[in-house]
Amino acid sequence: MLKIKPYNLFLCMVLDKFTASTSLEPDMIKKLLIFSGLLFSVSFCFAQKADVEAAVNKLTKLMVTPDSVALDKLILNNLSYGHSSGKIQTKQEFMHSLLSAESDFVDINLTDQTVIVQNKTALVRHTLSAKTNDKNVPGNVKLYILLIWSKEKAGWKLIGRQAVKVP
Repeated sequence: MLKIKPYNLFLCMVLDKFTASTSLEPDMIKKLLIFSGLLFSVSFCFAQKADVEAAVNKLTKLMVTPDSVALDKLILNNLSYGHSSGKIQTKQEFMHSLLSAESDFVDINLTDQTVIVQNKTALVRHTLSAKTNDKNVPGNVKLYILLIWSKEKAGWKLIGRQAVKVP
């Protein structure tokens, strides 16, 4: 016995109704439906990427002007935040370093950003160039960054970050 999935059955019914009322060939209609589905998929992927980029921008702004409530909402509790020095911080340690000005970013510029979205995970790579004022000592930093984002009900949340020094 031939099994037809419900969405295939629905597609067949739509095609039958549409072909009965138009002069288009069934093969042409199938091609149009497939093309429409591909367009929908592509636009969905671009929307996902834009949402991740918005989360990255929000994090960047919060690193310059920290807000404990906004940071708490953007970061998952099991964050692993790696520094180029090898130091690893938890969510609480990362937030404390920003809020206490232990890590004080005066200005951050991100370049060469790439975003890969795979299901409910996004990988973001970029180069971070920043002016800092850590513990009231002015400085500059340039790092390659990898951010790992998880898609949650409330949007994209940071779960991992790793920095390496630019050679």
